Amino acid sequence: MIKIYDRVVLNQNIPAKGLMKGDIGTVVMIHGKNEGFEVEFFTLEGSTRSVETLSPAQIRMVKSNEVAHVREIA
Repeated sequence: MIKIYDRVVLNQNIPAKGLMKGDIGTVVMIHGKNEGFEVEFFTLEGSTRSVETLSPAQIRMVKSNEVAHVREIA
């Protein structure tokens, strides 16, 4: 179960926001009983890139055997 402040992985691209599948964000609010999530996406220096309201289908929990990958943003 996803909890507040968990790191999560985006399951799909959100081109209008410059987010790509695989981007990592932090859950900052949970709506209802995990019906939706406010997820904040940061640059590696800690600047907020975007805060999005996402459905459970749009995110997943980070797996213990995964490694972060870097990409540049426009």
